[in-house]
Amino acid sequence: MIEIYLCDDEDAVRRQIQTALERKICVENYDMKVVSSTAKAQELLDAAKSSKQSVYFLDVELKDEKWDGFRLGLELRRRDPHGTLVYITSYGDLAWRTFHYHLEVFDYIVKGPEPVGASAAHCLEEIHSRLLAERQTPVDTFTLRTGDITRHVPLRDILFFETASAPHHVFLHTQNSRMDFLGSLNELEIQLGKTFIRTHRAYLVAADKIEAVDLKHNKLWIGGHECLLSRAGKAKLRGKTGGNQ
Repeated sequence: MIEIYLCDDEDAVRRQIQTALERKICVENYDMKVVSSTAKAQELLDAAKSSKQSVYFLDVELKDEKWDGFRLGLELRRRDPHGTLVYITSYGDLAWRTFHYHLEVFDYIVKGPEPVGASAAHCLEEIHSRLLAERQTPVDTFTLRTGDITRHVPLRDILFFETASAPHHVFLHTQNSRMDFLGSLNELEIQLGKTFIRTHRAYLVAADKIEAVDLKHNKLWIGGHECLLSRAGKAKLRGKTGGNQ
């Protein structure tokens, strides 16, 4: 059974989300359960002390002297690296802050005119589909260490790797996060094999996620990000696509 934890200090919002999640679980007969629904971060942490691969719906703007939603998510990610984080927020432009905390977030639910319960139920449906697919087909993961935290990132979620300004550091980019870790693109290129292409000395990109290539200006786009393309990178792309680039 997959455990679900909910933390939001607005009682009405929290009750609405909890009701919607429990109704969705009941109607769809999901093997899931809302284990904890609370306004206080510490209560959630106590309830989730031994949880693994759980789902967490977290309010970003918690009125707590010690915890906001991002710090709470960071602690949950440390305890449960394979857990699924969903943020609830009054603002739709906070996704950039996940880069600061190196968090991988499944989705954001924005409080607004539309009922947040319906959005939470739809999000749970997508989470359930993804978790079900992962159980049926083992997911290849890339393991890295950022600070004191070990992360396991599904390879299918990785857009590209990029050299960082700090020596011997690399950025890993997903759609919603950027993680900084010790490493080198040379080693990663050998480790990850043919599914990733070294398009430039500073970039190693997922071949199946390239959206567009501009050979004239030595650029390509992946997940909305612009990456550089060298002469050697062009040759590798042509080799990968049989000369169709």
